[in-house]
Amino acid sequence: MNWYDRSFDELTTKQLYDILRARTEIFVVEQQCPYLEVDGRDEESRHLWLEDEAGITAYCRLIPKPEETHIGRVIVASRVRGTGLGYTLMEEAVRRAEKFERPLYLQAQAHLKKFYSSFGFVQKGEPYDEDGIPHIDMWKM
Repeated sequence: MNWYDRSFDELTTKQLYDILRARTEIFVVEQQCPYLEVDGRDEESRHLWLEDEAGITAYCRLIPKPEETHIGRVIVASRVRGTGLGYTLMEEAVRRAEKFERPLYLQAQAHLKKFYSSFGFVQKGEPYDEDGIPHIDMWKM
């Protein structure tokens, strides 16, 4: 299993297309959540993913900020869910994000709290609605 880790400028046109397609398939189509998935943050992100012959299997982006590093757009393709790939992705994302030596932050769908807690993330604040889906802010110091 090979990890791809690219800045926006290092992405090929095909890689960018595949990333945006995979994210849109899950966040917009599967979750029936019409929103602007291309949010203007990709250019400042590190893009981390795995793929197989059918395309991207797991993906997230890391956004290093002065005070924290955001982990976001975490996805696992439906065809490989239940295989542990989500855990593998997050282990690698946390390992790489910790190199920035800042607290880690993510906006989690509330039903995934236990999953993210298993990596040391702690909920801060109350649940809130984002695009019709309950979310929580989580931090790993």
